[in-house]
Formats: sequence, C-alpha cells, structure tokens
Amino acid sequence: MAADTKPVWALSAAHLVTDLYSPVLPAILPLLIAEQGYSFLLAGLIVTVYNLTSSFLQPVAGWLYDNKGFAIHISITVLISATFISFVGLLGNYYLIIASVTIAAFGHALFHPSALGTVSRLTRDAVRGRVTSYFVIGGNLGYALGPICAGAVVGLMGLPGLVVLAVPGILMSAVLRRILPTPDRREGARPAAAPVARTSYRAIALMVAASGLRAWAIFGSVAYLPTVLTLRGFDLVTANLLVSGMLISGVVGQVVGGSLSDRYGRKDCTILGLMAAIPPFLVFLTAGGAISLVALMVFGFALWSTFAVSVAMAHEIAPANVGLVSGLMLGLSVGVGGLGVALTGLISDLTSLEVGLVTIPLAIVLSVLLFLAVPYPWKSFSRGGSRSPIH
Repeated sequence: MAADTKPVWALSAAHLVTDLYSPVLPAILPLLIAEQGYSFLLAGLIVTVYNLTSSFLQPVAGWLYDNKGFAIHISITVLISATFISFVGLLGNYYLIIASVTIAAFGHALFHPSALGTVSRLTRDAVRGRVTSYFVIGGNLGYALGPICAGAVVGLMGLPGLVVLAVPGILMSAVLRRILPTPDRREGARPAAAPVARTSYRAIALMVAASGLRAWAIFGSVAYLPTVLTLRGFDLVTANLLVSGMLISGVVGQVVGGSLSDRYGRKDCTILGLMAAIPPFLVFLTAGGAISLVALMVFGFALWSTFAVSVAMAHEIAPANVGLVSGLMLGLSVGVGGLGVALTGLISDLTSLEVGLVTIPLAIVLSVLLFLAVPYPWKSFSRGGSRSPIH
C-alpha cells in the first residue's frame, strides 16, 4: 500500500502553521522589554519557559500516545498553540504571559507526536524517508516565516497586533477538523508496516544523543552566523537573508536526503550527510568572498539532509513507540542542542567567536560517532548491499 500523501501534505501545512509560532516570542522580546519594562532576564525567561515546556513535554505526550491511547485531535493542538501565543500581545501582566506561553507550549508539544504518528501510519517503509521529509519541511518553513510575520504585524499595529497571527492557526484548525479523522485511541501510533517487533532502547538513546549534537550544530549556526557575517562587512538584513538562504538550502536537502535514504539506506545517508557538512563549514570559516557564501549553502544542504532521514530511522527502530521517539527526536534532542548553543556562546566569550564556532564541526563529528554506534543496518555500505537485522 503506497503512502497517502494528501493527508501528509495537510499535516505538513499544519506543521508549518504550528512552528510559525515557535520563533514569535524571540522576535517580540525587544518590544516587551521597551513597552513593558521587563529586564533581559525576565524577558528571556518567557522564551525559556516556552522552549523547555515544549521540548521536555513532547516525549511524555508521545509515550501517552503510544501506551495509553491518549490522543487529541491535531486541529485542537494547532488551535491551542496559535491562540495562546497570539494572546501575549494583549496581556500586560507578566504572570499571565508566562501562563499563556506555557499553555501554547502544551499545544506545540502535543502536535508533533500525534502528527508524526499519523504520518508513520500512512507510510510504507519503501518511501518513509521521502514522505517524512514532506512533513518535516513544513516545520522548517514555519520556523523561517515566524519572525517575518511577527515583525510585520507588530511593526504595523504594535504588540496588540500580534492577535492577528491567530488567524492562520484558526483557519488551519478548521481545515484539519474537516479532513482528518478523529484519532483512534485504541491503535496508538503503530505504523502500518513495522520492520521489527522489539524496540531497541539502546538505539533510541544513541539516536537522541546524536540528534542533540546535530541540533547543537544547526541552532548554533543559526544563532551565531549572522554575527560572523556582520563582522565581515554585511549589513544585518543581508546577513539574515544569507542565513535564510542556508535554511532554504536545508529544506531542499531534507527532501533530497529523505528520497536518497529510501534507496541507499538511512544510516548510510545520515553518516554521509553529516560528514559532508564539515568541509564546507570549515571553508566558510576560513575563506572569504563568494566561495564562503557558496560553502554556507552547501553546509545547510548537507546538515539538514540528515534530519528527516534520522526521524524515519527512529520510527523503524521503534515501530511500536513512534509517538515517544517522535517526541524525543523533535523535542528533547532540540532542547539538549540548545544547551550546546549556550556552551558555544560561553567559549566565544572566553576566547573569540571564531574559536567558539569550532564547536559546531566538533559537535557534528561526535554526532557521526554516535550514529555509527546505532544498531541499525547499513544498506549501500554492507557487503553485497544486503540489510542485516536490527538488534
């Protein structure tokens, strides 16, 4: 049975809308500080509460989805995330803002395990990498568009204008309510075709650790490369556009990587993609001119090409725990990666930004070593191209 891609594309659109709200809070922090008089610490805590709640709740939501049949219609999760982020612009009380972003984070956390569980059920193994990439790129695009949308509405209407951002979420929720069935609480997130009956928790632990290191590289580059580019003489707008170009290259890389992994193997493509990301990043750090910018785009393509592939790989390792591993891969590992970004910043403060950025290729190298240790079969690199059983 081939994957039904129409619901997958609908879920990808929902992923775009849901992740549209994730970067809104950092984008409006300057206004919260200026208009509400919050300190940098209090303003930063708003973002921290949202990120930590979302990251660490996702595995819990996934476990409940897999083992207890706990399922909320995806349309409701989108609606929660959209409305409670948009309400922040109307609130003048700090504690109400904290409460609102916490509830929004619940919606964000509940979305990913349920949505990825649905994608997994709709997908057969032969195209799992490609179809998973369709879902994941929606989130990438939403994350890129969020600051632009937030900046536009608050620039025109001030903080109260943020409520306009609820409109995409409300509309998407209505569409999802019509086209997606009510979740079957009896079935959980078990995919239609599972390659193994037993879950390897050692493999899951290695996957999450490796993905956390990759998240360090991804978000470290997004956080600090605009500063590098401005130090090289680019204005801030151009620097951010170049980083956006890197992320768009990553979107293309996800689709290409997912499709190639269906043919040549998940582990094979993950290792090659990560290794291929290291040289262009070093070229970017050491070279100048057009060569460094081309290297930046190649870096984004190669690094992001492994993301959807590893999610598909995790689903095949733990077919009976798709919700849990989805929460771990898209939630916990991202939270762990954020701690790495802070370490890059600390090293940069103690030495220099150039030295601090060396942590990014080092994180990728460590990620490669952990992915190599994952007990998942090679395909192209095994003798005769045969697959060995997952153990």
